[in-house]
Amino acid sequence: MENLFFKKEKKITINDVLVTLGQKQIKKNFLINDIKDLESAKLNDVSFLHSKKYFKLVENTKSKIIITNPKFKTLVPKNKYIIEVHDVLLSVAKITSIFYPNSLDDNFDSSVVPIEKLRISSLKFGKNILVGKKVKIGKNCSIGHNTIIEKNVIVGNNCKIGNNVLLKNCVVGNNTNILDGAIIGKKGFGFNPGKINFRYPHVGSVIIGNYVEIGCNNTIDRGSLSDTIIGDGTFLDNQVHIAHNVKIGKNCIITGQVGFAGSSTIGNQVMIGGQAGISGHLNIGDNVKIGGGSGVITDIPSNTKVMGYPAKNIRDFVKESK
Repeated sequence: MENLFFKKEKKITINDVLVTLGQKQIKKNFLINDIKDLESAKLNDVSFLHSKKYFKLVENTKSKIIITNPKFKTLVPKNKYIIEVHDVLLSVAKITSIFYPNSLDDNFDSSVVPIEKLRISSLKFGKNILVGKKVKIGKNCSIGHNTIIEKNVIVGNNCKIGNNVLLKNCVVGNNTNILDGAIIGKKGFGFNPGKINFRYPHVGSVIIGNYVEIGCNNTIDRGSLSDTIIGDGTFLDNQVHIAHNVKIGKNCIITGQVGFAGSSTIGNQVMIGGQAGISGHLNIGDNVKIGGGSGVITDIPSNTKVMGYPAKNIRDFVKESK
């Protein structure tokens, strides 16, 4: 699927990739289509393996070119072309930058115009609203004062968008409410630390399902290579932060001041109490309940109740508290 929000360079070869990573070129040069995560990569995409959490994915990926480090290269199937590097994520960031040279530019959208210039039927709107090029807004929507909807954003039918909202790099489903002050689709907090911090490009988007509610002052970062996803029927309370690549399932309830680190996957019908923190690259199962103020640093199986720091089975937490 074509990226709606970032223009991709079309003539990138394997030697372009190798030169960018400071490696020797090969004689049999060929075009590379894109850079993708292991799960979504196609045959002519380059992908990467940087953590033991993704060993199973590398076995099934369609990508024939894998960037990885010496520690993990023996785990890559033998029919793959391996590009061996010291720092996988830094290498991925550099490669993403040649495919998407404008991906680090998170500046304001200069194409926006006052919403009064657009002719959108059955739309109610307040004052000082700006809308970018190729924005699509469905029927029976309302938009509050001082809201900005940047280019290529898609909003479904029967949606209510509050005051002072920023929507960029996102797709919003039907019957969804986005409350005042929400910021959706900005780049995530991904960088390689060093003497000069190197920013990771974020070329993914935010996909928000149907019948979702996004509370006041939520921040939902777009994905880096994959998308950040909020499933159908999920409700987010005020001041929730969702980092890049997080995937939240259907009919979840996330209360105030919960924070999600990047690339964690949350199942369906999960309930999370206020001020809980979810670490990155975790898998939380279906029907999980997480108590307020908990710190989740390991995977949680389905149908489990946990609390505390580190979060543990709620029965164990209560016993230890006594």
